[in-house]
Amino acid sequence: MNKLKIYFVIGYALATLSARAQAPDAAIDVLHYGFNIRLNDVTNDIRGRADITVKFLKTPGSIKINLVKKNAKGLGMVVTRVLENGKQVRFHQDSDAVNILTRAVQHATKTYTIIYGGIPADGLIISTNKFGHRTFFGDNWPNRAHNWIPCVDNPADKASLDFKVTAPDHYQVVANGLKTSEAFLPGHLKVTRWVETAQLPTKVMVIGVADFAVDHPKDVNDIPVYTYVFPENAQAGFRSYAVAGEILPFFIAKIGPYAYKKLANVQSKTIFGGMENASAIFYFENSVDDKGIEELMAHEIAHQWFGDAVSEKDFHHLWLSEGFATYLTNYYLENKYGEDTLKKCLATQRAKVLKFEKYRFTPVVDTTIKTDYMPLLNANSYEKGSWVLHMLRRKLGDGAFWKGINTYYLKYGGSNANTTDFKDVMSQISGQNLDLFFKQWLNTAGHPDLAIKWSYDNKTHIIDLTVDQQQNNLYTFPLEVAIDGQVNTINITEKLTVVHIAADKKLPVIEVDPNVNLMASFTVTAD
Repeated sequence: MNKLKIYFVIGYALATLSARAQAPDAAIDVLHYGFNIRLNDVTNDIRGRADITVKFLKTPGSIKINLVKKNAKGLGMVVTRVLENGKQVRFHQDSDAVNILTRAVQHATKTYTIIYGGIPADGLIISTNKFGHRTFFGDNWPNRAHNWIPCVDNPADKASLDFKVTAPDHYQVVANGLKTSEAFLPGHLKVTRWVETAQLPTKVMVIGVADFAVDHPKDVNDIPVYTYVFPENAQAGFRSYAVAGEILPFFIAKIGPYAYKKLANVQSKTIFGGMENASAIFYFENSVDDKGIEELMAHEIAHQWFGDAVSEKDFHHLWLSEGFATYLTNYYLENKYGEDTLKKCLATQRAKVLKFEKYRFTPVVDTTIKTDYMPLLNANSYEKGSWVLHMLRRKLGDGAFWKGINTYYLKYGGSNANTTDFKDVMSQISGQNLDLFFKQWLNTAGHPDLAIKWSYDNKTHIIDLTVDQQQNNLYTFPLEVAIDGQVNTINITEKLTVVHIAADKKLPVIEVDPNVNLMASFTVTAD
C-alpha cells in the first residue's frame, strides 16, 4: 500500500500451509470463500451469499464470522439465513459478527452459507469517479473487509476464494485470480466469475466494477499483465501503466516466482494512493498522469511477494509488508537509474523518519496499537522498515542478503510470518547472530543521535575524532566517515568512541555517512 496519496492522514499457496498461519486462539481455519455479490445502479444496497468452507481447529459450541451489522444510520449488513452443509442452522448477529451455533469436532470440515444484504458502511466503496460514472471498489485494508463480505477478517487466516458478481451489463468486473466465465442475463445484467486458488488474507480480496477500458500489453513468463482504466483515460493509462511489464520480471528474477496467475493494474476510486490487492492492484484516480507512477507501481507490485504471498501474522509486524515494498522499490530504482538515486531515496526517507519521531516515539514493531491499525501507516512501518533492510543488506553483503530474502519468500509464501521468523531465516543464511541488530532497530524506539567532534594536528597530520551517542538507548553499528574522500569505518559500541585517523597535510574535509548507510542523525563540529 502506498500512503503518499491517502485521502486522510496517515501459486505458491497450498491449502496445507494455511493451518500454520492461524492466530493462537483461532477455533477455525477458513479454507475457501465463495462470494456471490449482486450490485445495481439504482441504490447502494448489495445482496450477497457467502459459502465459507472451514476446518475446525478446536471443538467449539459456536463459531464467529466477522460481518458488520446494520446500524442506526442504515449502514451495514443484515443476515437472513445461515446454512450448514445445506441445512438451516441457528445464529445470532451482533454488531461485528455472525455467531453460528454449530456442533463440530476438531479436524472436521464444514461449509457454511451466509445469505445477507445491506448498504456497506465501508470496505466496498460505492461512488462516482472523476468523470461522474458510478464505480464499486473493494477497499479492505486493514480489517474493513467484513463491512461487505462475511469473513474471518484477520491477516493470519488465509484462504482461496472466488467471486461471482452480478451487475448491470455495461460494467467490466475485475477481481483476484483468473476470470473463468462471463455471461449475459435477462434485464441487461451480466454475471462474471473470478477464481483465485492461492491463499489470500482478507485485506487483499477485492472486486472492481466500473466502465473500464482494458489493455493486455504484455505476458511475463506466461503471466498476463492487464491494464484497467476509465475509458476517458485510456490513452494515458495504457501508456503509463505499461511500465508494470518491466517491474514484474525484475522482481521475479530477484525474489522468486510470482504467486498469482495474472497481474492487473487498475485505476480506481478508494481511500488509498495504491492498494496491493493480490493480482488486482488498485491505484488512485489521477495516477495515470502522475509523475511518480513508476515508483508507485513498483511499490504495489513488490507487495505481491511481501504483504500478499508472505503476509504478516498480525498488523504489529506491518513493516514486513510496507518496509519491504518501500525498500524493494528503492532497489528497483537503484538498478534502473543508478546508485545516486538510491542515496537520494534513502536520505529523503531518513528525514521522514526523524520528523515522525518528534511527534510519535515508538518502535517499528509497535504493539501498543490494539484495534485501529490505521496509525501504523507511518514512517516507521514504511521508511524506517526500509532503512532496516538497507542496513541489513550492508551488514550481510548482497549475496547473503538476497539469498536470505529469497529463502524467506520460499519458506513463507502462501502463509504468514512475523519479525522473528524473518530474523531466523536471515541469521541461518548469513551465519550471523542478528538478535542485537533486530532488537535495536525494530524493537527499540528512536535512533542513534551522534555528536561528532574532530580536531586536526598539523604536526602529526592526525585527526582526533570523538563520537558521542546522545540518545538514551545505546546502539552498536558501523559508522562511515570520509576524510578527504577516503572512507573509514568506525565500529561504534560505546556511548563515547575516540579514534585517530591519518590525514593529508592540509585542512581535511570531513563527511559523515557519505554513502548514506546509517539511520541516524549527526552534528559535526571542529574543536
